[in-house]
Amino acid sequence: MHRLYFTLSIFVLASLLAGCAGNAIAQSNEVVLTDVPEKVEQTTSPEVVSKDPPADCPVTTNTTSFEAPAPYSPSAPWPTEFWYGSEYLWTALPTNGVWSGLPDNPEGYTQKIFWWSSLFSLKDELEPALVVFGERLDAKAPPLKVSRATNASAKDIGDAMLVGVDFPTLGCWKITGQYKKTGLDFVVWVAP
Repeated sequence: MHRLYFTLSIFVLASLLAGCAGNAIAQSNEVVLTDVPEKVEQTTSPEVVSKDPPADCPVTTNTTSFEAPAPYSPSAPWPTEFWYGSEYLWTALPTNGVWSGLPDNPEGYTQKIFWWSSLFSLKDELEPALVVFGERLDAKAPPLKVSRATNASAKDIGDAMLVGVDFPTLGCWKITGQYKKTGLDFVVWVAP
C-alpha cells in the first residue's frame, strides 16, 4: 500500500513539474507584440542663446560712478562686478552685464542677488522688506521666481539683503528691487 502511495505521489509530483516546465518553455517561446513608440518630433526647438548679449538687450553696465557710502567699500568687493544704484538701494552687477553658467534646476537658472541700503539695519530687520520681481524683455517667458528676502553679513560685503531668483529661461531680463519706497531696475543677459 505504501508502495502505491509512493508511486502515486511521484507521478503527481512529476506531472506538476512537467506542467510548470511546459509553461516556462511555452512562455519563453511566445512572441508578445508590444507597442513600439513612434518617434516623437520635438514641437519646439531648444532655446539657443549666445553668451554675449545682443544689441537689442540694454544690459546695465558701469556707466555711473556710484560709490557705496561708509562703512561699505566704495567699490564692489569683487573684481568682475561694480556697484549700481543709490545710497538707498544698490546691488553688485557683472561688468559685462552677463550672468552665465548659472546652476540649472527644475525651477530654472538660479542666481543669488545681494542688495544694500543705507536704511537697512540687520539687527532691526531680520526679514528685510525687500521685494524683487523680474520680466523677460526679448521674448515671452514664465515669471521670474523669487525667494523671500533674507539677510547676509560677511567681512567683505558688510550687512546686506539677499534673495534667490530662478530664471525660467535664458535671455534678456529686467530685474526690479523695491525697498522702503526706493526702487532700482537693471537689465542682465542670462546666458548658458
